[in-house]
This record gives sequence, C-alpha cells and structure tokens, in this order.
Amino acid sequence: MSQFLGIGMTHYPLLAGTDEHMAGLLRWTLTDPDIPEAEKDPANWPDAMREEWGDDQGRSSAAGHRAKLLEGLRKCRAALDEFQPDVVVVWGDDQYENFREEVVPPFCVLAYDDLQVPAFEVMNERGSPNAWGLPDDFEITLHGDARQAKALADGLIHQGVDMAYSYRKRAGAHFPHAILNTQLFLDYDHAGAELPYKLLPITVNCYGQHAIARKGGLARFADIETETLDPSGPTPARCMQVGAAIARYFRDTDLKVAFVASSSWSHAFLADALWHIRPDTAADERLYELLVEENYDELAKTTSRQVVEAGQHEILNWFCLLGAVRELKLPRQWSTIVTTDVFNSNKPFALYGE
Repeated sequence: MSQFLGIGMTHYPLLAGTDEHMAGLLRWTLTDPDIPEAEKDPANWPDAMREEWGDDQGRSSAAGHRAKLLEGLRKCRAALDEFQPDVVVVWGDDQYENFREEVVPPFCVLAYDDLQVPAFEVMNERGSPNAWGLPDDFEITLHGDARQAKALADGLIHQGVDMAYSYRKRAGAHFPHAILNTQLFLDYDHAGAELPYKLLPITVNCYGQHAIARKGGLARFADIETETLDPSGPTPARCMQVGAAIARYFRDTDLKVAFVASSSWSHAFLADALWHIRPDTAADERLYELLVEENYDELAKTTSRQVVEAGQHEILNWFCLLGAVRELKLPRQWSTIVTTDVFNSNKPFALYGE
C-alpha cells in the first residue's frame, strides 16, 4: 500500500554562498539608474528592513537568516529520513536552463538516471565562494529513476494530463538549480553529496510570461519597458489539478513517495511594483494564512495575475504540492514562514503526513 509525505522548502541560491554575498541581489538592484532615488534611500524603507540592512548592507544579519533557513531544512530532512521514501517527487521551476526558445513546456517530467552535476555553477557565476569552502568544480551525484519517471509520464497521459518528458538535459546549460539545490539543501551538512534518495523531478513553467522575456532571471527597468511578454505559465488551479493527478498515479502503487515543492515565494527581483527592492510580504502572508487553514478552495482561486504582480512566480511549485496533499487528504503537521526584506525572498517550509 502506498504511503506519502509532503514537504515544502526553499532552493534559495544565495544560501549556497557566503554571508558576505547573501544580500548581493539587493546591492545589485540598488545600482539600477531607473529606480527612483527615494525608493533606494534606506531612510524611506520600513524599520525592519533598515535594521536588517544595518550599517554593512546586510552582511551581519545574513548569519541569522541562514540559521533560520537551516533550522527549517533540517526539520524537513529529519522527516524525510524517518519516512525513508522509495522516490522523491520534486516540483521545481526551470529558469532558462533546460528550456529556452526552442520549447517551454508547462510541466515536464525529467526521466533521468543518476547524473554527475556541478554543485556551484550558479554561485560561481555570481562571484561568490560556496558556503562549504569546497572547490569550484565540486560535483554531486543526483540519483534518478528514469524507468519510474517514464511510467509516471505515461500514467498521467492516460489520466488526461498531456505531460511532457525529457530524457536528456540540455548540453552546455546548468542543471535546473531548483532540483539541484533541493538535494544540496536537504543534505546541507554534506553539500548534497550524501543524500541517498532517488529524485523524480517535474519542472513547472513558473516564470510564464517572463520565461524568455527575462531569461528566467534578473532585469533592469530599462529592459522591462521594452520587453515582449511570453504566454502565461499554468494557473495555480491547474497546478493543483496536475499535483492531484500525480498523487492519484502513485496512490495506485505500493511505493513510499515524498512530494517536495521546491521554491521560495515572493521574490524581490520579480516584484516590479516594489521596484525589485523587497518581496511582497503582505501577499505571501495572505496565502500562508490560507495554507495554515488548509483552505484549498480559496487557494485555488488565486489568479496568475495576482501571482505575477506579487513576484510569487515560483509559488506554482507549491500549488502542485497543495493539489497532491489535498487529493490524499494529508494533514499539515508543521509549517513556518521566514520573512525578509533584504535577502530577496520569503521562504516558507511545511510538512504534511499522517
């Protein structure tokens, strides 16, 4: 008989770097000449943000933010080890990594076996040493299960979900860091090298209208003024439907399956209305309250426009998880949200299970 565990976590790339660089995105944002000077002036920021920024541009407060994230991650890892899954299904966004101009699937099962993956390519590009002091070319083995992934894709197609699938990562591109960092952070003490579980990754086109327009990443306001938007990504309600279909597929197996939503929520660099300076914490807290209440009907009413306007693009990964736990009637066992103004994104954590 199948058994299930649900996990929500962050894949915040700057957690893989040093404290010195953790507020680097905000420091870079403040150099954008098209952001009004009044918005960039710390004197006009909320009190909590000024305190977090301090007199050293966030360097001193980074250790405290890291400690809160590691506390959540270790709680997730402990639950995973107690559960001992046969497979770990991970919903993660692809940020102009595997999927570019040639094709952008709404959802895609990555049917890969074990892969050797460079652990720190993203941090190397940002000019940050890694937090472990390991060589820049350090690699980890991502354990996969191509056979099970192919069977899942086939099962979803028979359920009426037109699921894309991939047998090979794009040559010369980063492995999707939402998936890589899931292993890296769930095994933080060993830089991802000793996580024994098989991952079954499913990418979600979280970036939607900004997937190609902003190449899944940062943009200056001068570029935004002339950008040509892409088609939207899947709606939150559709993500919940797909998550539910995946849960139904595994319910008919005898596997122990952990479901993981890998992402932070509102990202400052996506929150255009806030000048990319801080995340939309109010929007995150509204949805987090619904998550705590397990009010799935209201969560499913969230619109794509609301998600994009709040810079919550990556929250679609969580909507997939919510669809699965709703389908399986898994109760929420624990959750928390780590909020910040300076460190780019708010980071919720959650555990679901019997």
